Amino acid sequence: MKTAAIPEPRTAAALAARRHKTETALKRVHEAITRLRREKAQVSVAAVARRADVSRTFLYDNAEARAVIASTMAQAGDRRTQLLADQDEEREAAWRERALNSEDALKTAHGEILAQRTRIGELLGQIRDLEAEWTKEAIQRITTENTTLKQRVRQLTTDNGTLDERLKAARSNLRFQDRRVADLEARISDPAPGT
Repeated sequence: MKTAAIPEPRTAAALAARRHKTETALKRVHEAITRLRREKAQVSVAAVARRADVSRTFLYDNAEARAVIASTMAQAGDRRTQLLADQDEEREAAWRERALNSEDALKTAHGEILAQRTRIGELLGQIRDLEAEWTKEAIQRITTENTTLKQRVRQLTTDNGTLDERLKAARSNLRFQDRRVADLEARISDPAPGT
């Protein structure tokens, strides 16, 4: 049994038509990627196939199309990673600054409370030493000052408690942000398939 040979001009014409069809499809792929980038849309095989009106099989089988899509997706991933890293750094800096400010305020409050307690102790010692020599008016004045100082100590103690709570809240928020950063880093390093 003999097989009929296809005339060579027909083969050349078919190959030329196939090459032209492939080049046209590649041009549409490049244009689709350009549009997706301009629109800041996510570049994926499915999105390019829809926009370029080609099959996914064509995109996977054609080396040039596959390389262009892979390169574009890698660039988009790098930009997204950098953007997320920048945002995380800004959030972390803000929380760290708040925690440091709270710690400074707490240290200041502790110092002031200690100074007030020391002053009260000195005044009480002076009262005991000189109580017999002082007049009732002087004793009344010192008692009033003592009461005022005690009120000030109570106020500072309350302020200290408030600042302590704020510091705990800031530290808790910082730990939460650290866990969130770790989660985002894990997501970035292990992207979901098909994206």
